Formats: sequence, C-alpha cells, structure tokens
Amino acid sequence: MSLKDLAPANVRGIAPYVPGKPIAETARELGLDQAAILKMASNENPLGSSPKALAAIRGALDELHYYPDGSGFELKAILARKLGVEPANLILGNGSNDVLELVARAFLTTADSAVYSQHAFMVYPLAVQAIGAKHIVVPAKDYGNDLDGLARAVRDDTRIVFLANPNNPTGTFSPWEDVLDFVRRVPKRVLVVLDEAYGEYLPDSLKSPTPGWIAAHPNVVISRTLSKAFGLAGLRVGYGVAHPEIAEVMNRVRQPFNVNHLAMVAACAALDDAEFIERSRTVNAEGLVQLAEGFRRLGLEYIPSFGNFITVRVGKAARVYQSMLEEGVIVRPIAGYGLPEHLRVTVGKPAENMRFLAALERALKKA
Repeated sequence: MSLKDLAPANVRGIAPYVPGKPIAETARELGLDQAAILKMASNENPLGSSPKALAAIRGALDELHYYPDGSGFELKAILARKLGVEPANLILGNGSNDVLELVARAFLTTADSAVYSQHAFMVYPLAVQAIGAKHIVVPAKDYGNDLDGLARAVRDDTRIVFLANPNNPTGTFSPWEDVLDFVRRVPKRVLVVLDEAYGEYLPDSLKSPTPGWIAAHPNVVISRTLSKAFGLAGLRVGYGVAHPEIAEVMNRVRQPFNVNHLAMVAACAALDDAEFIERSRTVNAEGLVQLAEGFRRLGLEYIPSFGNFITVRVGKAARVYQSMLEEGVIVRPIAGYGLPEHLRVTVGKPAENMRFLAALERALKKA
C-alpha cells in the first residue's frame, strides 16, 4: 500500500493548484538574469504596493514578537466603516482564497453539492474536492457566467454557488442587476458566494453594491482581497462579508491568527490610500486598451476584460508560452481552466506591455 492511500479518495483526487511561474525559479531554470525577467502571470499590481502600507509595515517591525490580534479589531472597524456594515458581518482571511475555503469547510459535507461555472477560478473545485462534496459545473456563456444556467443547476443537495464577478481567468463581468436577479432565484438555503477579487478595477459606474444586499438576502457571502489593486499579494490578506450568523459559523472553522500582524497593519493603511488605488485603476485601464490594440494588430482574438489581466487566444499556447519564457517574459497558460489555446497576461506598465507584445509577436512566428 502506498502512503498516499492513507488519505481519503477525495483528497488523493485533488490536482494541486499551479500558480504563475516565479521569477527566481525561471531565472534558475533558464540561466537568465533575475532582474531582467518580466512577470505578467499572476495578476499582481505592476505599481508595487501601496506606499502607505509600506510605511505602516516599517513602523510595526518592532512588534513581531507578539501574536496578531486574533479578532482583527482595527481592520474590521475600518472595513465596517467603508462598507457600511457591522464588524460582526466580517471574516478575515489569509487572502480571499482562505475565505472561499472557509465557506466550503463550514457549510459543505460529502452529501452536498456546489455549483460553479466552467472557466471559473480554480480554488472553487479545489475547495469542494477537499471536502468530498459533489461538483456541478455549468457551461460558460461567451466565456462568462451563464446566470440562468447556474440557477437551473441548483439541486436539492446544493449548498453553495460560487460566482466570480469579474471572473478569473476570463475577465468577464455580469451586470449587478442580473446578479441580484440571480440571487433572488436561488433558494435561501443555498449560499451564493460572490468572489469580487477584482472589484477595485471596475469603473465607478459598475461599483459593487453587494454589501447592501445582505440584509435582504442573508444567504449572500462576499469575498474580497487586498492582493490585487492594493498590491499586498505577498502578505495574503482578504476578507468576507456575510450575515452575522454566517460569519460566526465561518469564524468557528477559521484558524487562530490566520492573518498575520504585518498583513493587518498594511491592510489598514492601504484601505486609506485612495490615491494609490486611483493610480492603479488608471494604469490598468490604459493598459487594457494598449494590450487590446496590440492583439488586434496581431490578428488575435481576445476576451474583453474587467480585471487587471486579459486572456488572448494564441493557438499553440504551450509553445508560445515556452518561447516567451525563454525570453524572460512570464505569462499564464490556462489549459487547466479548459482554455488550451489561450494565455492570460497581467496588465503591466506601458513599457512592460510593449515588451510583452513584442515577445508575443516573435513567439507566434516560431509556433
């Protein structure tokens, strides 16, 4: 018997999450200068981190011998004021991935099912598989969420529907009025988990109204992160917003001190850095236009994006990816998301976008 057989079958069946290739690993494998490598694979902020967050971290370095505030009192207070909710509505996570996994751990059993879209974020099937619950995957509609299909897919044993808006890796967006109509159609016994990791990149006219829905729709759970627009991916801090009874159950299964002290200090400061967020949004909006124009010039089909990335169809994606990698340009192959001919690229600064497009053009000629 293999030692792996000691684990239950549902755990053995998990395909581990594969992140974007790290810069250091690429440099080692290909003998490249680490400083010359351009990573556009993991939807990180090309501007770096919020300056206010960096300053706050430097001021907190003498406090590392203490455990973090396990209740996250200060961070919850700031979030509550900004979102118009109560601290009791909030769950803090080690990134929004942690929040998504807490929902699954708290509310799914092996007798239950969870619903999510084709081409949806890989953490949904991972979280469901880890519990041993059943998967219901609804075919995408124009690469995005088919809300009617998702509503029809809910069964008697369904406990959770995962819905990313904007969606990763396709960047598609469902209008909020359509999402609200969907929420109204889902039975109250089913949690609707709205993953809004890229919400800060939406224009003001599309800003998420979802925290205001919870009073009337207590089965809604919202997941957000400070990894993207706020530039804190390396610290891993996210949060959930839910009805107090839902939040209380999720906090029962949350690991003590799951968000570290520096992450909470940085998050408190970053949430107050409106100037950095606005600059990030501007650079991203301009970068999306620059990349889309480049794809059109190259005759490539792409999916219009509402996130800080864009997915483009390049045909022989594995070859194109490898060719670009050898030039020190890292993007993300997404065959694991059911898109074997596509690559996902993070929006960079103007010069980075130009370098990527030039490398892509050369790679296409080699493929």
